[in-house]
Amino acid sequence: MYEIYRQSLIKEMELRGYSPRSIESYSKYLLRFLNFTNKPIDSLVPEDLKSFLYFLISRKLSTSYINSAYSSTQLFFTLVLKKPFSLNDVPRIKSSKKLPVVLSRSEVDQIISATTNLKHRAILMTTYSAGLRVSEAVRLKVSDVDSNNMQLHIHSGKGDKDRYAILSHQNLLLLREYFKVYRPTDWLFPSGANSSMHLTSRTVQKTFKASTLKAGILKPVTVHTLRHSFATHLLIAGTDIYTIMQLLGHTSIQTTSIYLHLAPSKVLSVISPLDREVSDFE
Repeated sequence: MYEIYRQSLIKEMELRGYSPRSIESYSKYLLRFLNFTNKPIDSLVPEDLKSFLYFLISRKLSTSYINSAYSSTQLFFTLVLKKPFSLNDVPRIKSSKKLPVVLSRSEVDQIISATTNLKHRAILMTTYSAGLRVSEAVRLKVSDVDSNNMQLHIHSGKGDKDRYAILSHQNLLLLREYFKVYRPTDWLFPSGANSSMHLTSRTVQKTFKASTLKAGILKPVTVHTLRHSFATHLLIAGTDIYTIMQLLGHTSIQTTSIYLHLAPSKVLSVISPLDREVSDFE
């Protein structure tokens, strides 16, 4: 019923250079909105979006999910329907300012050790050791592993940007062990059901949850917690915030600066100029 409008949104987003991942997710959000309203397209008004957002909030979905649904519908109104869209009429929900949960290094080791499946253990270690988003980890290809330069090539990360990530020596050893057993040819972590497809993010999330419970860790964590932990552990070890920003693929230092709040001991260990000898400016 609404497929033609979904395709129209996809076309408009492709013309504007949106990443394939954004196009896929936004088109899904749009279908959910249209199915929720169950109205003829020409009768849609901003009030329908308000009702949809209230529905998502009542389902206790994340702020990022709700705002992504908001953005997809906003694009649909403005680009496809050519209708005015006022931010005053439909405000965007404010993002939560809560600090993310972080695992200690020993907790990370416990989770990885509790993962008995070799492929699953390899992808969890890769996610942590390189600070990857789960969507980046599952899309790694065999050719992305550069053992000569000890780096991983991340293609089309968030914002459709490429970058290089760390390939740790321990991770490389496990990947070589994994490779000998599974012999992947294209995707580094192919689906067990269809080797032409990569593992899904949902599979990795389920694996992580099961391993977390098995390790006896009760913190409210997800696979993305491994990425937060990677950044925090680097900061505590003395890595500067700008290097961490580049490794994570952030475009703004403001995004990365949240890790300063997660490692207060690192910030507060700085010696006050009152307690050290400082040369005067000339």
